[in-house]
Amino acid sequence: MTLSDLQHLLERAAGVGIACVGDLMLDRYIYGAVERVSPEAPIPVMSLGREAAMLGGAGNVARNLAALGAKVSLVGIVGADEPADGLAALLAAEEGIEADLISDPQRPTTVKTRFVAGGQQLLRLDVESDAPLAGAEAALIAAARSAIAGVGVVLLSDYAKGVLTPAVIAACLSAAVAAGALVVVDPKGRSFAKYGAVDLIKPNGKELASVTGLPVGTDVQVEAALSSALAGCTARAILVTRAGAGMSLAVRGEAVRHFKASARAVFDVSGAGDTAIAALGLALAASAALDAATAFALLASGVVVGKVGTAVVTPGELIEAEMAQHLTALEAKILPLDGVLHCVARWRAQGLSIGFTNGCFDILHRGHVSYLASARQACDRLIVGLNTDASVRALKGEGRPVNDLEGRALVIAGLASVDLVVPFDAQTPIALIEAIRPDVLIKGADYTVETVVGADVVQGYGGSVVLAPLVEGYSTTAAIRKMAKAPVGRA
Repeated sequence: MTLSDLQHLLERAAGVGIACVGDLMLDRYIYGAVERVSPEAPIPVMSLGREAAMLGGAGNVARNLAALGAKVSLVGIVGADEPADGLAALLAAEEGIEADLISDPQRPTTVKTRFVAGGQQLLRLDVESDAPLAGAEAALIAAARSAIAGVGVVLLSDYAKGVLTPAVIAACLSAAVAAGALVVVDPKGRSFAKYGAVDLIKPNGKELASVTGLPVGTDVQVEAALSSALAGCTARAILVTRAGAGMSLAVRGEAVRHFKASARAVFDVSGAGDTAIAALGLALAASAALDAATAFALLASGVVVGKVGTAVVTPGELIEAEMAQHLTALEAKILPLDGVLHCVARWRAQGLSIGFTNGCFDILHRGHVSYLASARQACDRLIVGLNTDASVRALKGEGRPVNDLEGRALVIAGLASVDLVVPFDAQTPIALIEAIRPDVLIKGADYTVETVVGADVVQGYGGSVVLAPLVEGYSTTAAIRKMAKAPVGRA
């Protein structure tokens, strides 16, 4: 998918109507720190830090759709309990989602509580029931039919909690036929046949292996498993997500097509399947061909695994990710402020501390390298604000900079101590500091804390200011003077 194709798809997708029916759940995260092992048993002791709650299951699918610009009609079952109130409040805060929550007092609201320390999940506690819907089924069917009327795509999000009964599935399919809508399923269980003649089923590799009883480790094995799965159901196509191996698409009567994933840092796969089916649904609702929809879903799920928790992706993040695929590793570290803020949010979700420093860095010398290495030791991730050519000229006078912005940015990005470079055009970086809100603000030891621009801002919200040591005898001005005095050699 080219950048132009991606932008056109996102433009067409803005405001499309999609219905999502399935298992709702509340994802709770309890973050803390582990510093010792319990004396009672060989288990970690976690001290409580903070808690967070997010939409899970079909709710996370809807949240992903809304983040990508769709208008979502969400239908699901909740209990008559406190988690149901929490789900309702989260949904009410999401623009673009109209939710119809059917209450079933005989069932608890599904809640998954994850305990996280050091960026790793230690334990997950589930509260759930797959008991029959009983009296809630008729109300659920009526709500689903109403939600499907007038939309272009229906997503069935099955987490095997008993919501997508045969009667509910049949009602969704008949309503989709009446609306002229495509039906896409995120499946669970040991059979795809129960979903009927849907347009697309999207299992992951483990689910495909479970349904077919076949291995799925290689492309050839996946092709055989997909062929077997299609023979055992009436779906028109099956798309299997294969984590780092990408995705493979089998359309009835056609050869299997494999879509390879780009190498990405993976922090958490929670909700990646929700992002994939949401992206598929959005692309199909925007009239994208199935191959293009698959490429779009692969891009979106690749972005979301770089985040912690059940997360969403935005159109801006997708555009940045597509652009990054065509950049060198160094170029990818040079971002505008909005790109930097996306990275900062991801790092903070991982519990990492953010450091910031700035400068002209015109002619890189030993003093710069040493200073930036010291700055990086004060934080987990270091962002360097780099003066543009115009702001260097305003600060240093005509004839500066010696090296242009692109050259300076690439050289700074090439240092292992630097995680991101963000150019800025002002004479001071105060606007960057206020936007990024670094945990640590670093300047050279030739400053005092009182003279560091932004020190009062950072200290005001609880951050710290660090004065990093400098190597004596090194400066850009001195280097320029030395070069000016040097004799000109002969060619």
